[in-house]
Amino acid sequence: MEGGRVRITLIFRAQKGLYLPVHYNHLVQSFIYRSIGEALARFYHQEGYCFGKRCFKLFTFSRLLGGRRKFFRDRGEICFEGRVRLKIGAVDNRLLEDLATYLVKTRYFRLGRNYCELEAVEVEMPVSPKGPVTIRALSPITVYVTESENGRRKTRFFAPHEKGFSEGILENLKRKMGAYLGRKEDLPSLEGAYIHPVCVGPRDLVVAKYKNYFWIKGWLGIYRLYLPRPYFELAYAAGLGAKNSQGFGMIEVVEKEER
Repeated sequence: MEGGRVRITLIFRAQKGLYLPVHYNHLVQSFIYRSIGEALARFYHQEGYCFGKRCFKLFTFSRLLGGRRKFFRDRGEICFEGRVRLKIGAVDNRLLEDLATYLVKTRYFRLGRNYCELEAVEVEMPVSPKGPVTIRALSPITVYVTESENGRRKTRFFAPHEKGFSEGILENLKRKMGAYLGRKEDLPSLEGAYIHPVCVGPRDLVVAKYKNYFWIKGWLGIYRLYLPRPYFELAYAAGLGAKNSQGFGMIEVVEKEER
């Protein structure tokens, strides 16, 4: 990847509180698609970057951050009171530029059934560490395989302490790099790459439903990560693991170590 990739943070609020389903990821994804140009939205929604039979959107977003939260378990809702932040990353800065330009011009937008007012757009400059970093998951990291059992397909999700978690993340990154570069051969080396859980407990497990279709298991928490620079920049822009464009796998650096 040439050059670093910026990320943006949208700061906004709903006047009477932001009421959303507990599983709100699809509403955020829909909001992003509605707020960018038609051609760009069509590309991300229908095409993306392809590697063989697999296509990747190569953008991601955080959970909604900040605000005072109230849960209404009887109706499966959450309310954010006060200022709310949403971080968004993408390998193509055009997505972020389109989104920011549209929201600054309109100022008001809809998220679910809420009308929200944009207060600010913050730009996060590229991060490109030379050595290992400690990262925090801003949205759950999900890693899984689909297996056949007694003639039926079954999804197995990996936990951070399992070997399949780190192996799946690195293999996924390799496929993303191939999709982004448009080739399968001569990809940058992943030699020495690793991800280890540092502070990940049972409370970091998130079980989310997407569009009432299927359940996804992912993990928040703190991790130690080392990736060669091209892969780190890709992961920081597009997320770790699977389902990034559905609101999974966004990370931030909390500590870095220069070599």
